[in-house]
Amino acid sequence: MSVIDIGGQVRKGEELDIQAVETWLTQQGVQLQGTAQVTQYSGGASNWTYRLQYDNVDLILRRPPKGTKAKSAHDMVREYTVQKELTPFYPVLPEMVVLCQDEGVIGCDFYVMKRIEGIIPRANLPKELQLDEAQVHELCINVLDKLIELHQVPYQGTALEKLGKGEGYCRRQVEGWDSRYAKAHTPNVPDFAFVRQWLLDNIPADSSTCVIHNDWRFDNIVLDPAQPTKVIGVLDWEMATLGDPLMDLGSALAYWVQQDDDALMKSTRRQPTNLKGMLTRQQVVDYYLSKTGLQPENWSFYEVFGLFRLAGIAQQIYYRYYHQQTDNPAFKDFWIVIHALHIRALQLIAQQDSEANTLIQEFSAKLQDILKQ
Repeated sequence: MSVIDIGGQVRKGEELDIQAVETWLTQQGVQLQGTAQVTQYSGGASNWTYRLQYDNVDLILRRPPKGTKAKSAHDMVREYTVQKELTPFYPVLPEMVVLCQDEGVIGCDFYVMKRIEGIIPRANLPKELQLDEAQVHELCINVLDKLIELHQVPYQGTALEKLGKGEGYCRRQVEGWDSRYAKAHTPNVPDFAFVRQWLLDNIPADSSTCVIHNDWRFDNIVLDPAQPTKVIGVLDWEMATLGDPLMDLGSALAYWVQQDDDALMKSTRRQPTNLKGMLTRQQVVDYYLSKTGLQPENWSFYEVFGLFRLAGIAQQIYYRYYHQQTDNPAFKDFWIVIHALHIRALQLIAQQDSEANTLIQEFSAKLQDILKQ
């Protein structure tokens, strides 16, 4: 078994019209030799990612999912442009090949880029790697350093200045996700009313403004097969913008399931942050702040926001499943995870506001009832 990350079988209902794609690529001057081996990468909760492997070139095609709830979250033009403009300053991005804005080809915008061959650290590292605790620690630090490096990109005076509005990011994000969650709400998930109000009441001034990834996870990282603690690629730039770096870190920690988390949170783990040698969430924060010199007055705000934002992302995806716009079985139990994220957010708030404790008991009891069903 190879440790190199490769595509798998294309999921039912997500087939790609490869003949239409090849015809269009050829018209754009892309040289294709041999018959394409078309595979699809795992995940697919957001944009769909396909590998088109030819004799002379190895390509990746990205397109939005069908039945999209929030079109602005699947902007192929923006994702393509961000990577093309960021590459000169941050040379671990895939090489962009071509962007298609003709929906007549496959029914949506899409873009094609060159594949970075390497290891993508998903929920479990390939057993063949056999990283020891020191190497796992080195991997963790290298991934965090790549995030810090991104936050230092000198975007001023470049095309990247158009990437986002910048100042006022914290308020826009809280208010934006508050609205998006409400629109995507279904009857079987909590309304996050207390959490949403707490966030609105505790919005800080921006700590600074920089280029942020906005979806920083290990499974968006590509590692060097010859040196598997080294980061050679960063993927999935659909939500990149100009914003507050602490919001980027808080959002990243929402995915950070560590060794001592409860069983339900462990069941949602999609990156190897539970391994011995990995930093805990608190250690991640301490490391990041020590390296950047940032000193937030209320760190809990950023972590609570990250959990609410992740719940919002999951709920937008689950909304499509609930309303039968997709039948991907991977989305079936997202609503249960949203309950768990809600409780975790309340637990963080309870460190500052005792009123949250009553809600923790109430919603924990509801979650236990759900799990018994």
